[in-house]
Amino acid sequence: MEGRAMFGMLSVLAELQRELIVANTMDGLASARARGRVGGRRPKLTADQAALAQQLYDTRDKTVQQIADLFEVPRSTVYGHLKGDAVRRQPKKPPERA
Repeated sequence: MEGRAMFGMLSVLAELQRELIVANTMDGLASARARGRVGGRRPKLTADQAALAQQLYDTRDKTVQQIADLFEVPRSTVYGHLKGDAVRRQPKKPPERA
């Protein structure tokens, strides 16, 4: 009986401690954002590279794989930098007739 009561009290304390840790973490992240800091990894492509990738993709000059090879990044990185609600698979360009 006493063991069960002790276990219950320890679980309540552990839950309280976890809630305090979560609250402090959220407060710290909000404070950092207010100071202009952002978390996460830095983008692999610069803004100019991302704009060039978007231009190459929109004009269908290169495939996503070719763009990825150009910047030496995986295709998933290129897709992450492309703008649009849904980047769809582009149909191949029709062959030019001479």
